[in-house]
Amino acid sequence: MIDRLVINGKIATMEREGAFVEAFAIHDGCIVARGTTQEIRALAPKAEVIDCGGRTVLPGFIDSHCHPDMHGARLGRWTDLSTGFSSKAEVLDFVRRATEGKPAGHWFVGFRYDDLRLGGYPTREELDNAAGGRPAFLYRRDSHLGFANSAALKLVGFTRESQDPPFGRLDRHPETGELTGLLRETAAHEVVNYCQRDFTPDDFAGGLVKVFDDFASYGITSVHNSLCSTQGIIAYQKMRENGELRMRVGLLASGREDDLIEAIIRSGWRTGFGDEWVRLTGVEWCPDCSTSGRTAAYYEPYVGEKVLGEPDDNRGMLLYELEDFKQRVLRAHKAGLLVGADGVGDRGIDFVLDAFEHALHHHPVHDHRLRVEHCCNVTPPILQRLKRLAVICSSATGFAYDLGDAYRRNRGPEAMRYMWPHRSMIDAGVVAPGHSDSPVCHPNPMRGIYSLVNRKTDTGADLDRSEAITVYEAIACYTTLGAYCGKEEHLKGDLGIGKLADFIILEDDIFSIDPERLAELRVAETFLGGERIFHRAAA
Repeated sequence: MIDRLVINGKIATMEREGAFVEAFAIHDGCIVARGTTQEIRALAPKAEVIDCGGRTVLPGFIDSHCHPDMHGARLGRWTDLSTGFSSKAEVLDFVRRATEGKPAGHWFVGFRYDDLRLGGYPTREELDNAAGGRPAFLYRRDSHLGFANSAALKLVGFTRESQDPPFGRLDRHPETGELTGLLRETAAHEVVNYCQRDFTPDDFAGGLVKVFDDFASYGITSVHNSLCSTQGIIAYQKMRENGELRMRVGLLASGREDDLIEAIIRSGWRTGFGDEWVRLTGVEWCPDCSTSGRTAAYYEPYVGEKVLGEPDDNRGMLLYELEDFKQRVLRAHKAGLLVGADGVGDRGIDFVLDAFEHALHHHPVHDHRLRVEHCCNVTPPILQRLKRLAVICSSATGFAYDLGDAYRRNRGPEAMRYMWPHRSMIDAGVVAPGHSDSPVCHPNPMRGIYSLVNRKTDTGADLDRSEAITVYEAIACYTTLGAYCGKEEHLKGDLGIGKLADFIILEDDIFSIDPERLAELRVAETFLGGERIFHRAAA
């Protein structure tokens, strides 16, 4: 029996360019018929009707790399510094007010700190004074760096005499040798792990409801939760049991938890285990770092202004030894798990591809769907490697809009020719879905679509127009290609017969508006399995 009818729409099915229908019918959360409004109405005259009013309809967006689990948990415990502050002085004043009168051991932890927008990092002494001697930590928006004051450094055991932790760095004043407070990669993660050691699955679940309500307002109906933690996996199951899960979730289990990866392999779980709500997409490691934070691995040094204590010949860093990383990837690959691994700079991407090539040599798989996550600096030799190995470039298209200015500043404007080069990748036949990496960048897919089509940052700075793609191709990055990179093209990504009825209604026609307005285009309604999960109130 047909449950609902979707009528009077300009419905882009995304099965091919130019494929539009006017209406479709839904049964049990899936599309069962398509045609004209008159034809679909005749199938079930008494069914519930969703009248699109002539507006454009797309498949629900798929954000194929984001971190909702940790974002949700931190929302209830830490302070989000991404909005409400216009300078580091304002942040320091907030720290002062938030810690005043608190016990000596009370922590202030702020996350999503943006040194580029706020005017740099404070000094260690400034953060000491603001917190009144209490421990304070500002976690950078990219989750690769953080700034700790003296009390925080002491609590985690970092002193002037401390050696850099493996695959991390304690920045030091070039003249005195004292710790500046800036911690890179695993050094920052030691503080983070200390501060979130008592997080519970309930912390995750409570925050995830808020995160997914926000995602739905941007038309997102599916996510791949990258570096998904054990606590996050537990939270998703609890949310499903309690009827609180209003998002389809693919799990990219965190390679930072050795026990978790071991348990998945030992259990015999393979990619695809689960259902249309919670599914094991694969496993993920993070060997590369952050370009905006000047830690991602490149062959050529960073340009532009250095941070105090930054090495002179800074080419970034990698977080694994190659032979160790090869074995990790091979073991997961042989176990039937899709492997994603973060490669940002050209040296970082080559590092990941070295491990993938090793795995495919020792265990050939035709349809492996191995993914380089973020995959930003795709130079011509890397493009050829991606094509030859049939590796997916899981492209951080959200970076182009939100972080493009930082990339220009840290790598130089001329380097933008090979950052997120989707025109070249499409022409070469390389599969390249798009993602936000939220909360690193804003979750709204329209921002990434804008930059893919216009090759501009959020300020209008040039990212090399020669790599621009069409609106249809940009939408595909968040629909059909998002489904493909999670091995779910049989379920979602387009509005074909038998597919899940996950769709969005737009306020304006994405195919005909001025491309310069794409970032402003809003979602009017979002539907998951035919059920409305978001409706924008009339202005």
